[in-house]
Amino acid sequence: MQINPGYDPAEIAKFQEELKLSGKIFKYVDEDEVSDEMAEFHFLGKQNGKPVIFDCLLGTLQLAYESNLLEMAEMKTKEKFPDYRGFDFEIDEKGNAISSGEESEEIEAYKAYAMYEIEEAGEANVAESVELDESFDYGVGLEVYLNVLEVTETTVIKFINDFNEGKVELDPVRYSFESDDDDDD
Repeated sequence: MQINPGYDPAEIAKFQEELKLSGKIFKYVDEDEVSDEMAEFHFLGKQNGKPVIFDCLLGTLQLAYESNLLEMAEMKTKEKFPDYRGFDFEIDEKGNAISSGEESEEIEAYKAYAMYEIEEAGEANVAESVELDESFDYGVGLEVYLNVLEVTETTVIKFINDFNEGKVELDPVRYSFESDDDDDD
C-alpha cells in the first residue's frame, strides 16, 4: 500500500519551506489555470489532529450553478437521445479542445430547452459547500464553492484561515444565477 505523500512529514516540511520562501500561506497548483471563477491550490492544515497538505479546488457559486445546470441538461438530453455523446471532446497537439462531432440542430435545441426547463423549475440551484475527500492521491482533497463574485488571492487566504480555525460558515440558501444568453449577438 502506497503512502499518501500529503501526509508524509518530510513532504510537509518541504512544502512549509516552500511557503516560507514565497511569503504566502498557499501555493497554486497551476497558476495558468487560475481564473476569476476558480483556483486550485495547496495549503497546510490538520486532519484528525495530524498535519496534512490540502489540495483545494475553490470556485464561485455561479460556476457551480452553471456546471450543475449543464450536467442536468446533458442527462436529460441523453435520456431522450441515447446516441448523444454529450460534452465529449478531444485535445489537439496545441492543447485546444476539439469536438468529436457535430450534434444535430434537434439535439442542440432540445438541450437548450432542457436547460430552460431546469432553470425555470429551480432544479439546478446550489448552496455554498465544502466537500472533503480523504482518499485523495495527494493529501486531503477539498472541493469548495462560495458565493463570491470572483476567486481572488484575498478569497483564498480568507478561506484557508477560516478553514484552519474551524470558522467556515456556509450559507445554506440555494441560489440560481441568470445564465448567459447567446441571443444577444
